[in-house]
Amino acid sequence: MTRWGVAALIWATLTTASAQAPGASGSPPVQARQFTLANGMSLIIKPDRRAPTAVHMLWLRVGSMDEVDGSSGVAHVLEHMLFKGTPAVPVGEFSRRVAALGGRDNAFTSQDYTGYYQQIPSAKLEDVMQLEADRFAHNQWADEEFNKELEVVKEERRMRTEDNPRALLYEALNATVFVASPYRRPIVGWMSDMEALTPDDARAFYRRWYVPANAAVVVAGDVDVDEVRRLAEKYYGSLPSRAVPERKPRVEPAQTGLKRIAFKAPAEQAMVTLAFKVPSFQSFEGGQDETDALALTVLAAVLDGYSGARLERALTQGPNRVADSAGADNGLWGRGPQLFTLSGVPAQGKTAEQVEAALREQVTRVAMEGVSEAELTRVKTQWVASAVYKLDSVFNQARELGTSWVQGQPLDANERLIERLRTVTADQVRVVAGKYFGDDQLTVARLMPQPLSKERKPRTASASARH
Repeated sequence: MTRWGVAALIWATLTTASAQAPGASGSPPVQARQFTLANGMSLIIKPDRRAPTAVHMLWLRVGSMDEVDGSSGVAHVLEHMLFKGTPAVPVGEFSRRVAALGGRDNAFTSQDYTGYYQQIPSAKLEDVMQLEADRFAHNQWADEEFNKELEVVKEERRMRTEDNPRALLYEALNATVFVASPYRRPIVGWMSDMEALTPDDARAFYRRWYVPANAAVVVAGDVDVDEVRRLAEKYYGSLPSRAVPERKPRVEPAQTGLKRIAFKAPAEQAMVTLAFKVPSFQSFEGGQDETDALALTVLAAVLDGYSGARLERALTQGPNRVADSAGADNGLWGRGPQLFTLSGVPAQGKTAEQVEAALREQVTRVAMEGVSEAELTRVKTQWVASAVYKLDSVFNQARELGTSWVQGQPLDANERLIERLRTVTADQVRVVAGKYFGDDQLTVARLMPQPLSKERKPRTASASARH
């Protein structure tokens, strides 16, 4: 059997296996179930009996895109402040209690959402549900706690963004690509905005968005659905309901010409990134935008989805190599507009302009020549394999359910995506390669390396262990 015959066999096996997540050994798979509490909060439960552990997550459909100009970073700072206490749980006590239960906890903020989680022995689920419901409803802290934590977040920005030339490049790229979309602001916030943030800014954001109808509790692991539902009603369902604030439409206007930025920063190597505006996957009703979004994701995988994919072979190997590295990525879905990005780091003696031309040439080749069935089979197989292997982790099961809820997608969105993936054709990939990569939809960002300062000292990690 040829290697592509083996790949096809794996593909057929994995698509069958991926239809549902695993249940207890020897038992049929268990589907996730969703409920709505009386106050509007969503509850999603996914039993998985393979180990005596559980993951408890609280998801908020609020992230940096819900901020307003002048207060960027407040969603992320507030995430930190949720660890700063309630009338019943003193500052710093939350994580200590979770650790005493034999668990671990953390939180995350993105453009689209904010999440909090605990991974614990399943017998301790009630304890963390009580803790999380308390801080969701009764978070409070003194001004001095906010001011101290704000300094921690500023240092986080310095370490992760300001000391990282590529992070700065992407930040500048987003601020240039988007005009009306709040995706133009960095999740961590602009430093000038953080300098001006006040405790009351965070409190107002908390009161506005941390309401039951804007939240979902996700529980996955060795749990009983009826018992989890009872506990959720006890600890979350009794919280008072409030209306979710109206969200104003912030539609990104059509781009009408090529944008370029030359970004200077201390760095050892140049870099170039091309960002094309593309449609996002919004529903499973089969619209053209959804079909194209999926085909663009397959195109990204053909270019950069496995070792030895097209960009690696064409740009980084052989006597005519122009790049030390090259990559492609497609933003499949989100609450805001999405981008298809191509990027590369020029090899010694090569220029960013040469890398840019080589990246675009590879997309043009797909538009003119298409992709082979072998390539298509390979990337589909790998996507399905990744989707199935992720289900081995209870944490990943909970995270996928929460992400689907945030996007307004059904609980079985992952399985439906796989089914849609199976229908993507080589011709659809060829068509999108010729449809979305013109200059009118393009922003090019080029990192121009500047001398590294001799006085520059590496920063040390701050006191915060978040993220």
